[in-house]
Parts: sequence; structure tokens; C-alpha cells
Amino acid sequence: MDLNELKQKLLDAALPNVAFDGWSDKSFAAAVAAVDVSREEAKLACPRGAVDLAIAYHSRGDALMLERLSTELLDGLKFREKVAAAVRIRLEVIDDKEAVRRAATLFALPHHASDSARLVWQTADHIWTALGDTSDDYNWYTKRATLSGVWAATVLYWLGDDSVDMQNTQSFIDRRIEDVMQVEKIKANVRSAPLVGPLARAAESALSRIKVPNGQRRSDLPGVWSTPQT
Repeated sequence: MDLNELKQKLLDAALPNVAFDGWSDKSFAAAVAAVDVSREEAKLACPRGAVDLAIAYHSRGDALMLERLSTELLDGLKFREKVAAAVRIRLEVIDDKEAVRRAATLFALPHHASDSARLVWQTADHIWTALGDTSDDYNWYTKRATLSGVWAATVLYWLGDDSVDMQNTQSFIDRRIEDVMQVEKIKANVRSAPLVGPLARAAESALSRIKVPNGQRRSDLPGVWSTPQT
């Protein structure tokens, strides 16, 4: 089997133990034994052991969300409603809340901060891309940064939510996205203000020179500063 297939098998084997042992070396060792491969083979697929399995679990959730979004009927919804629906779907495809709780504990550790930020950004990027975002300037970054904040806060709220059908979490999502929309309204008002509008538009013009790396919509690379055409 190829390494990705092996990683998925190890993930499936690890999940029953994660609730008790977390995303730990103990869970990884149990998964290796269950799949009946050597630890050396398992390390080829998951060099960091259980950490890589936790990352794979998050990516699996993103993939399931995208599958749902490809068939979900979102026509007729306002854009904020589409974003809220996407965030809700991302939560609904999670089949093991305790695995997410344990992952949140794992990625809260300082030495996993970069992994945590990348995974949150990855989910935000998938949502914007699936909803048809075509921005290729600084807006590409600000949209994902803003939604990353919404997603991270929502997960923490959801982990403590025991309401029926996630009703409280859905209300929380709606409030957070409404807050984001208010920021967009303020930005629009600033652009049209007589005194600060010209300055704001000049700043926005300068920021528009920030482009997606190499013209590609990538979530793992910093931006580049483009040189204006003369």
C-alpha cells in the first residue's frame, strides 16, 4: 500500500484509542500494532507519529466538508449565509468530538503552534475557495485571516456546546459572521468619507499590489510584493 493509504489505515486504527490516550505515542503504537506493520514502516507515513495522524484527521474533515459543499444547495442564500453554512457543515462532518477535543489540547502546545495555525488557515482557505472566491490580492489574505478567527473561536465554543442540533453553536456562528460583516461595512464607510476616504483608497491601492504567491491560491506560502507595470 502507498504511504497515504497506510496513514489513513493508521488513523482509523488510532481513533478508538484517542479518547483515552489522546494523540499520543501510546495511541500511535496501538495503531501500528492493529495495522500490523513495523514501526519503521509507520514512521515513513507519519514521521511525527500521532501528530501527523491528528493532522490527517483534520484534513479528512476538510475533505468531507468539501464533498458536502459540492452537493449542498446554497443558491439563493446571502453570502454570509453561505459562509455560515460551510462552517456548520465542517462541524457536522466531525464523527468524533473527543478526537477534536484531544487535538485542540495537542495543538495548543507552543511547539505545535505553527501546525495549529496552518490547519485553521487550511480550513478557511477551503471554505473560501469552495464558495467561489476569486480574489488574488491582499483580500485573499484578509478573508482567510478573518474566517480563521471565526473558525477557531467556533470550534472552542462547539466543544462545550451540548445544545440540541448545535443550536447554540449555530447562533454563535451567525453572531461571529455578523461581526465580520460589520467590519466590512465600516471599511466601506471609511472609503467614502470625505476626509479619510482618499487616504483609505490610497492605502488600499498600495495593498492591492500584494499578490497570491506566483499567481497561485496557496495557503502555505507568504505573499509577494508585485511591481507595478509602467
